[in-house]
Amino acid sequence: MLPKVLVTGAGGFLGRHLVQELLQRGYSVRALIRENWFPLPTALLPLDMLPVEVWEGDITQPATVAGAAQGCSAIIHAAALAQVNPARNPAVWATNLAGTENMLRIARQAGVERLVYVGTANVFGFGTKQRPGNETRPYAGRRYGLDYMDSKQAATSLLLRAVRQEQLPAVLVHPTFMLGPGDVKPTSNALLLELYQGRLPGYPAGGKNYVHVRDVAVATINALTQGRIGESYILGNQNLTYREAFTLMADLMGVRPPRWPLPPALAHLYGSLCDLKTQLTGRPAQVNAAMVAVANDGHYFTAQKARDELALPQTDLSEGILEAFNWFKAHQYA
Repeated sequence: MLPKVLVTGAGGFLGRHLVQELLQRGYSVRALIRENWFPLPTALLPLDMLPVEVWEGDITQPATVAGAAQGCSAIIHAAALAQVNPARNPAVWATNLAGTENMLRIARQAGVERLVYVGTANVFGFGTKQRPGNETRPYAGRRYGLDYMDSKQAATSLLLRAVRQEQLPAVLVHPTFMLGPGDVKPTSNALLLELYQGRLPGYPAGGKNYVHVRDVAVATINALTQGRIGESYILGNQNLTYREAFTLMADLMGVRPPRWPLPPALAHLYGSLCDLKTQLTGRPAQVNAAMVAVANDGHYFTAQKARDELALPQTDLSEGILEAFNWFKAHQYA
C-alpha cells in the first residue's frame, strides 16, 4: 500500500472525490471531517463505511486537529468555506486563512514530505477567451469585496511565504468552477438545480471557466508526486459565457434556457436592491452586489500549465453536467 495521506475537507464535494481517487490508487487515507458532519443518509456512503481512518476535528480549533497528520507522509488541504453570500463573513477568514495557518503548523510538526493546498483560480487575474488568465497574473478580485476571494488570496500568500522562508514542500492547485456528481450540499452544482427549476430567467454578461470535479481530484493527487515545489497550477477546462453555459446545461437537462440578457447596469441595480433588502431584514437575499459584479465579468483562465506538469485530464463539460444532473435525479434533488 502507498503512504498515508491526510485529506482535510474530506466530507465535501471535492473531498469525497479525493478520497475515492486516493483509495483507487492504493493510498492509505486519513479523512479529516468536522465533528458531527455527515452527508444525507440516502445520498452518500458515510466515510466511516469506507476503508479510511476518520478523524473528527475543526481546522479552526487547533486542539481538535493536533496530531491529525502524525504518521502521514502528505497532506491534501482541501477544507475551505466557499461562502459568498453574505459577501463579508468572519467565519470565512477563520476557515480559509486561520484554518490554513493551523494546517501549516500541523504539517511542520509531522514533517510531511508534501503538502498540496487547494485554492481557487480566483486568486489570479482573469482574462478574455482569446487571452485567458494564467498563474502569472496578479490578483484582481479585491475590487469585489468578497471575503471568500480575499481570504483565499491571503492563504495562498501564506503558503508561498512558507515555501520561500521555511522550504515547506508545498504545491498549490487552484480549481475553477467544478461540476460533477456527489454534490450533497449542493454547492457549485446548485446552479444546475436553479436552471432545472426555472429560477434563472436571464443570464449575466460575463462568464467563467468550468472543470469536472473528477479531473480536479486526479490532478490534485498527481501533485503529491508531480509538479514543482512552490508552484501554483490552475485546474480548469472550458471557458464559456453564461449564455453559452446556461444553454448547454438547459439542453442537456431537457429544459428551456434563460431567455433574457441581463445588462450589467440592470444587474448592478438588482444587486444593490438585494443588499438593501439584506440590511432591512437581517437575512441574506438571493444574491448580493459583489456576486453580481463577479457575474458581470468574464473569469476566463487557461490550465495549460497543469495539463503539462500535473497531467490534468480534460473531460468534456457535457459529461460533468449530465453526471451531476443524473446524480441529483437519482437522489431526489431534481
